[in-house]
Amino acid sequence: MHQIVNTGQAQAWNGYEGRHWTEHQDRWNAVNAGFNEPLLRAAGIREHDRVLDIGCGAGQITRLAARQAAQGSASGLDLSGPMLERATARAQEEGLGNVTFEQGDAQVHPLPSAGFDVALSRFGIMFFADPVVAFANIGRALRPGGRLTFVCMADPRRNEWVQVLSAMNSHVPAPDLGAADAPGMFSLADPERIHGVLTEAGFAEVSAEPVETPTLWGRDAADAADFMLASGPSRSFLAGAGAEAADQVRMSLLHALRPHEAADGVRLRGSAWLVTATRER
Repeated sequence: MHQIVNTGQAQAWNGYEGRHWTEHQDRWNAVNAGFNEPLLRAAGIREHDRVLDIGCGAGQITRLAARQAAQGSASGLDLSGPMLERATARAQEEGLGNVTFEQGDAQVHPLPSAGFDVALSRFGIMFFADPVVAFANIGRALRPGGRLTFVCMADPRRNEWVQVLSAMNSHVPAPDLGAADAPGMFSLADPERIHGVLTEAGFAEVSAEPVETPTLWGRDAADAADFMLASGPSRSFLAGAGAEAADQVRMSLLHALRPHEAADGVRLRGSAWLVTATRER
């Protein structure tokens, strides 16, 4: 793997968090599945396009893009070795011969100049140490006039899963969702910042449109609570807490999730920005 500047993210995604997402890829895909269609529709992938999937994880979007670019190609880039192993295996199982995966940090990875027609990402672009540098690197990998499309988290107050997790606050320290101008899940929650970052990175025709969709977290409240508490951030919140505090956290989470139970599972509103831009010619 080439140089890494996002060392903290590399440690997380090659450690517990990467293993967790790899083992539960189908569940995380169920959480995010409602964003797939808007993302792919906005990307406008054509049959002969060369597509780059940034922060591809276990590769669901890469594989969907490869099917649309049937006479082209789809390449996935991610920091996580465990997730890329799973991505490669799934592509082989599905018989996709136009898919490749590579481990690297998109901020500094030596991408081929003008090597892609489309770059896209589903929640894989919020953690750059320097987003302007990262998007400039991605822009150089696009042909002039090439298209960038991604979804990133919108205002945490619009995401019901954030509200549900806040039930933990009375028992353990509140989760740090990161500053709006620092690497983190909500680093691009402000559309004005999105526009400023992409414009400075050399993109034009920048647009950020709101998109909301139900996100599936589990069969019932108990299943959803256990899944949420097994994620890396939740484990860090509970680190050092005693058994009594951990039990109280789970009970509070169950209470917050029960109003969202339905016959088809626990669904919480997810809110994101659907961003499109073009590389300046």
